[in-house]
Amino acid sequence: PTLSHNERIARADGFFDSLPGLQVKDGGNRAFYRPDTDAVYMPGFDQFPEPKAYYSVLAHETTHWTSAAGRCDRQLGKRFGDEAYAMEELIAELGSAYTMAHLELELTPRVDHGQYIKSWLRTLRNDKRAVFTAASQAQKAADYLMRESARMAEVAA
Repeated sequence: PTLSHNERIARADGFFDSLPGLQVKDGGNRAFYRPDTDAVYMPGFDQFPEPKAYYSVLAHETTHWTSAAGRCDRQLGKRFGDEAYAMEELIAELGSAYTMAHLELELTPRVDHGQYIKSWLRTLRNDKRAVFTAASQAQKAADYLMRESARMAEVAA
């Protein structure tokens, strides 16, 4: 990283705050994107062991947020364990990694990755090209986020 820790955290705050239309609702004990309200729900910042863990989860959920028709237009899976859900989770995790790299923050592995990996492996066994599709969709999502953040920075300047 070329920025100090505090500069990276400030940059992450600015990045997510700049995304037009992104509503982040803090509180509760789960992180998720809810399509019917078009909002990302996050536990409070203080519930994470360190700031980069918060931003990693926020980047994951914000990648889900890009799935809406007016953004990247991906179809979310309906229930945990189905192939569309597994693919969307893989896209969100890869998108989170791309976004965290852009923010110069290290992606932190989480306990819940184990259950996701199991569903990803099933999907990847059934479709050998799934990882390429997921990576491509994740890159589109991360590019969308970076483009919108940069656009809003230009508007503000």
